[in-house]
Amino acid sequence: MLKAASTVSLLTLASRVTGLVRDLLMASIFGANALTDAFNVAFRIPNLFRRLFAEGAFSQAFVPVLAAAKEEHGEDATRQLISHVATVLAWALVLTCVVGVAGAPLLVWLLASGLHQGPDGFDAAVVMTRWMFPYIGFMSMVALSAGVLNTWKRFAVPAATPVLLNVCMVLAAWLGAPLLSARGIEPIYAMAGGVMAGGMLQLAVQIPALRSLGLLPRIGLRWGALREAWQDADVRRILRLMAPALLGVGVAQISLMINTQIASYLAPGSVTWLFYADRLMEFPTALLGVALGVVLTPQLAAAKAAGDAATYSAMLDWGLRIVVLLAVPCAVALLVFAQPLVATLFHYGELKDYDVGKIAVALAGYGAGLVGLVAIKVLAPGYYASQNIRTPVKIAVVVLVITQLLNVALVPWLAHAGLALSIGLGALVNALWLLIGLRQRGSYQPLPGWRRYAAQVLTASTLLASFLLWAAEHFDWLALREHSLQRAGLLALVLGIAAVLYFAVLWVAGLKLRPMLRR
Repeated sequence: MLKAASTVSLLTLASRVTGLVRDLLMASIFGANALTDAFNVAFRIPNLFRRLFAEGAFSQAFVPVLAAAKEEHGEDATRQLISHVATVLAWALVLTCVVGVAGAPLLVWLLASGLHQGPDGFDAAVVMTRWMFPYIGFMSMVALSAGVLNTWKRFAVPAATPVLLNVCMVLAAWLGAPLLSARGIEPIYAMAGGVMAGGMLQLAVQIPALRSLGLLPRIGLRWGALREAWQDADVRRILRLMAPALLGVGVAQISLMINTQIASYLAPGSVTWLFYADRLMEFPTALLGVALGVVLTPQLAAAKAAGDAATYSAMLDWGLRIVVLLAVPCAVALLVFAQPLVATLFHYGELKDYDVGKIAVALAGYGAGLVGLVAIKVLAPGYYASQNIRTPVKIAVVVLVITQLLNVALVPWLAHAGLALSIGLGALVNALWLLIGLRQRGSYQPLPGWRRYAAQVLTASTLLASFLLWAAEHFDWLALREHSLQRAGLLALVLGIAAVLYFAVLWVAGLKLRPMLRR
């Protein structure tokens, strides 16, 4: 599991690095204004549906059923299941894309009606939404192939494909935007073309990987093929599991929609400030939480299908220890070192000192709940592997209410940063509730040594916080704008020293990392 998680994490790192290059270019070329808000809203709409259907409800329902079918019925029957699921999914996606393109004005209004405050923002968001909405179709099929490949323990291709989206968007910003500008067309529209090209490429690279395993699905284009696929018992089971999963993931997306709607009524640029803070927050969330979730979900499902409760609990314990080991210092860094991170990565071209400060406070808000955001990625698969999706859904609904109550209290005080802090605090509540539920059901029994382990991590994190706080205040990170290479080198040096300090303190405190990681 460590090897698989490391592979996914390293490839996810490549994706996030290229994503930062993309965001850096966008910040430098377009800045933070009403049109960048329009693009971020338009890009968020297909991503919202992608997270709702593809990476959300569909993956949560599909992977456990697929893993159980492989364990219980063998590979031949599983191949047929894959083709049936692909057929139903393809038909549903065609309908969804047609409705989404036609209903783009309504979708933009639901997500960010505040864009009407400017002369061009709303109309630009509608145009870009129509161009980018079919992206959900490509990404939903990518989610299908990723679920298959991960179940067969082929983690590399699904983890690497997001790089292609970032490369396409980088080329769109670097080459496409100047071309459109020279022709008198708003250059931000080039980014919509980059998104679509990235979606097509991500799907294209899945095909050889599936074919090499003999698992490339045969999609039925006739009505009879759809009817046959619909009658498959496992397909119906997946659809039944998707119903509560849709509600659960939908709750998170509703929260995102509400926050974007609120941000669209705040100062111009608020949506963009939150977007860049979210991009930085996703670095540790993806490298730790997503990587662990991708690896754990099929293996937890297999252990549950085999009735191996001890292995099931031990895998959850291992995942949670990795979360504590790596997410806690990351949260510390986001809380006390936010401005240097934002300044080094985004403070170029059209992005001003004022924007850096606004992004940094939002990033600190997300950092307050980072441990919860990462832990959910480990704890939720503990329920999905048992095909119990209702419990996480119920928890998510209550957390949505809590998050919005926090918005009422925090947004008047902290503006856009209050939205980020509300999400972070809600994630902590969600993760704690999931953990308590697994304990009460007897699904998870913590292995000995947790108190000492927590004390070791907290001691190292305290010293880490002191060092990073000193580095944040000692150097003028904004004044180094004209010396970008020097600033980047300084950031790398500070973070390198911080990492050495953290793990050195753990070693002195007696934590033996290798046996724990390889357990």
